[in-house]
Amino acid sequence: MTPAYVSRQRPFMTVDVFTARPYLGNPLAVVLDATGLTDAQMQSFAAWTNLSETTFVLPPTEAGRAAGADYRVRIFTPGGEMPFAGHPTLGSCHAWLAQGGVPQQAQRIVELQAELVSVKAQEQPLAPTEGS
Repeated sequence: MTPAYVSRQRPFMTVDVFTARPYLGNPLAVVLDATGLTDAQMQSFAAWTNLSETTFVLPPTEAGRAAGADYRVRIFTPGGEMPFAGHPTLGSCHAWLAQGGVPQQAQRIVELQAELVSVKAQEQPLAPTEGS
C-alpha cells in the first residue's frame, strides 16, 4: 500500500554538509517541496531516511515573508522535530540554491519555526552526494 503523500513526486536531495568531498561530511536529506505534507508524513519520512536530520523546505509564513524570509525549513530527526540545528540549516540552503532558489538579497534568509536565520554565501560549496 502506497501512502497518499507518495502519490506525488517531490524533489529530494541528499547533501554532505561541512565538506566538498562526497561521503565525508554530515549527511542530510532535504525534501525541496514539502507543501501539503502533514507533520506525521514529515516524521514518517524522516524515520525512513534514518539520518540524524531530514529537512523539509516550505514557503515562508506571512510573517516570515514580511521579515524577508526566502523559504522556511522544518527539521526532523527519526524521533521528532527540532527547532534549530546547524548542519540542516546550511545543507538545506545549499540544496535550495542548487535547485534554483533565488534569494531576495545577497544573504539567504531562512525561517526556522519562529526564528529567522541569515546564511551567508561562501566560496567553498557543500557537496551533493552523488546520485542525488
